[in-house]
Amino acid sequence: MKEYQYGGLAVIGMKGCEEFVARVDAYLKDWRRHGMDAKTFLVDADCPRFGTGEATGILHESMRGKDVYIICDTFNYGVTYNMYGREVPMSPDDHFADLKRIISAIGGKANRITVIMPMLYEGRQHKRSGRESLDCALMLQELVAMGVSNILTFDAHDSRICNAIPLSGFDNVQPTYQMIKALVRAVPDVVIDKDHLAIISPDEGAMSRCMYYSSVLGLDIGMFYKRRNYSIVVNGRNPIEAHEYLGQDLHGKDVIVVDDMIASGESMIDVCKQLKEKGANRVFCFATFGLFTEGVEKFQAAYKEGVLDRVFSTNLVYRRPELAKQEWFVEVNMCKYIAYLIDTLNNDETISGLLNPVKRIQTLMDKHRKALDSQMKIEFEN
Repeated sequence: MKEYQYGGLAVIGMKGCEEFVARVDAYLKDWRRHGMDAKTFLVDADCPRFGTGEATGILHESMRGKDVYIICDTFNYGVTYNMYGREVPMSPDDHFADLKRIISAIGGKANRITVIMPMLYEGRQHKRSGRESLDCALMLQELVAMGVSNILTFDAHDSRICNAIPLSGFDNVQPTYQMIKALVRAVPDVVIDKDHLAIISPDEGAMSRCMYYSSVLGLDIGMFYKRRNYSIVVNGRNPIEAHEYLGQDLHGKDVIVVDDMIASGESMIDVCKQLKEKGANRVFCFATFGLFTEGVEKFQAAYKEGVLDRVFSTNLVYRRPELAKQEWFVEVNMCKYIAYLIDTLNNDETISGLLNPVKRIQTLMDKHRKALDSQMKIEFEN
């Protein structure tokens, strides 16, 4: 068995991540112990609560000398607890407090602690626009002060948040390869070239991730500009008055709209409607985090109206149970990818190849083109 530089591997799944970490553990066991019945890498940890809502973090085994990876979904409102006789859903604040409790319970005994927080706690509160708090930066600094060596997140709302902890490990991972792989599996007839497909950014903030898709796939890119009313504030934000399109003609083309998250979904649906009005054929939405804060009814209606065709989102955060029943929703499984990241880091090896999957995307595209050519040949002969 290979020696691991950072000692025994230990994986802790916070509340709500049990199913996800179990699948990650299955991959790690298969790669390292050659069998699903091998000893688990998961650590028995818990955060029981009192009737007042107060809690404490408990570990049921020692973490001395271990290389610890804590997976935390701070947006899992499907987890509840009892407070003063009432069932209360866990908020992002509750999840983050539990994460700190578990780090505190480790007591500085671990050789290294890595926090995998797919969607950053308070990630949208990343810059100051007046007299307001900088919650995400404070969160990162607090974790580092508690002894966390590395923080892994996915598709950060603004990757510059890493400047809050310039001397600590921070990796912003993109699920680009997994999204494209899910697309060609769910829509095998999609043609990925400039004549048939385009990448669309729903706003100026999403341009960087869209430019990566455009570059690796060799596609044209378009963008919507959000025209906001800065004279009023609604629900803490300046409302969007209109989306203005900047880009080439889309008539007859399939399009992929790429963003980091779907919250209420109003903005995404409005963009999809405008794309259809501009002649787009099929509209596919890529969103790393499908929150659907106001339910799925709007998207179901948009799908029936032909406004959108598929929504691709990862299993990195809690998903509404009803999403699994929607024919327009495609879940992108990230368990194996996170297992790769953990396995590589525990071996003290670089994850550069995992962070930049250009070669894997090119191999996937070659395979997809050959499959399309074979299908066209069969149809022509028939």
